[in-house]
Amino acid sequence: MNNLIKLVDGQARLVADDWTLLREAQGSWPDGPLILPMTLWRERLETNGTRRDGLLVQPDDEVEALGPWLKELPLIAVEFPSFRDGRGYSQAYLLRTRLGWRGELRAVGDVLRDQLSHMRQCGFDAFAVREDKSAEDALKGLAGVSVLYGRSVIEPRPLFRRR
Repeated sequence: MNNLIKLVDGQARLVADDWTLLREAQGSWPDGPLILPMTLWRERLETNGTRRDGLLVQPDDEVEALGPWLKELPLIAVEFPSFRDGRGYSQAYLLRTRLGWRGELRAVGDVLRDQLSHMRQCGFDAFAVREDKSAEDALKGLAGVSVLYGRSVIEPRPLFRRR
């Protein structure tokens, strides 16, 4: 089952996922584009100079340290180990606002329907919905909240400034 939702021209769609997410090293590398944790990504970059791999940002990773490589990365995936862990929201917001990341920003891990609207406000444009959940149902979660009071990546002005 493929549970990847992407925003394409502002519209949420279910799409085929060409990327393979590896959380730890294996004996051989699978074919096709890979999403790797920071240590594996750096290892592959140093050994064979490949710049086509995506990066998996885990909750304890400092996104500010990615500055030198941001132009080279085709995709950044942010790990949500639990729906209760909100560090990924902050990482996404920093990547989009402070660091100016414009590439694909994907939420992976414990990604559920109720989170998608808030993730979108933080700058995510792709969502790998948990495998045991329906991606079709999760699409409804992107409709989300009709009025936002605070600022976000999508609307940087708080409500009182929009009047």
